[in-house]
Amino acid sequence: MSLTVLGIDVSPELLAQWVDWLAPDEQPFFVTPEQAAAWSLQGSDRPLTRNERDTFLVYDVDSAATVAVWLNEGQFTELAPAVRAQLVRAQASYERGAVPTVRRWQHLLGPELRRQADGHRFVWWKSILTDHAAEVLPAVVSEYLGPSRHTEVNRWPASLPRAQELAGTFPPFSGPNCFGTVMAAAGVEGADITWMLREPFETWLAENTTPGGRDDQPGTVFVWRATDDGRVNHAAITLGDGWMLHKPSQSWWTPRKVRTVAEVRRSKRDVGQRLFRRTLTR
Repeated sequence: MSLTVLGIDVSPELLAQWVDWLAPDEQPFFVTPEQAAAWSLQGSDRPLTRNERDTFLVYDVDSAATVAVWLNEGQFTELAPAVRAQLVRAQASYERGAVPTVRRWQHLLGPELRRQADGHRFVWWKSILTDHAAEVLPAVVSEYLGPSRHTEVNRWPASLPRAQELAGTFPPFSGPNCFGTVMAAAGVEGADITWMLREPFETWLAENTTPGGRDDQPGTVFVWRATDDGRVNHAAITLGDGWMLHKPSQSWWTPRKVRTVAEVRRSKRDVGQRLFRRTLTR
């Protein structure tokens, strides 16, 4: 039986993958060298996968927490209760991802959640998550995103041959991003499963679009650039009739979704960015 998340069908296979990505068998805990020494924790240089980078928001972790300690559930549980409490509290303080509040989930997961760490925060393990995946994962994925409105689109433009296929789908892993989604919608083979960097996207823009465009016509590429250095930060493409296709980020939980042009513009009103338009020419 499939779930519907953000207006998108999620198969049992994809849900099982989400469980693995939100609660991997080993997860990184970030601490300062002083904390690692005080708590007798051993750091590791093990590289992170893209899924792990996004799950744990590694790019947002405080730069003071330079030691990554990898623990499985057994190793975590064997830590002294006081160390577990301080360790989990530190993850929340350093802004590591996947450190939810007990208050948010206790009604579903039970009062024992308070005993995992400091009573206020906890980390996901499969032992907690597996039996409640169908309730937890849709809530986690939907927390900051509006639904995809692809079922409301009446006409799909021939100039964007893969737009309908891509709209209302989740990626198979972290990496596929807004740039690749725009390029794939326009017919670039493999772009939908690629971590598309700025340079190849800029090359594609220069070779396949011209400046300007109309919001109500298909094939207008919206490009948000940083006002300080002009680097491209986000992109989306119009479908016509007021609709737009975009992918909010490169993470495994953000789908390729359809929203109105106005909705996408509102969602990207970030300080330090300026919107430019270009029209697809081929």
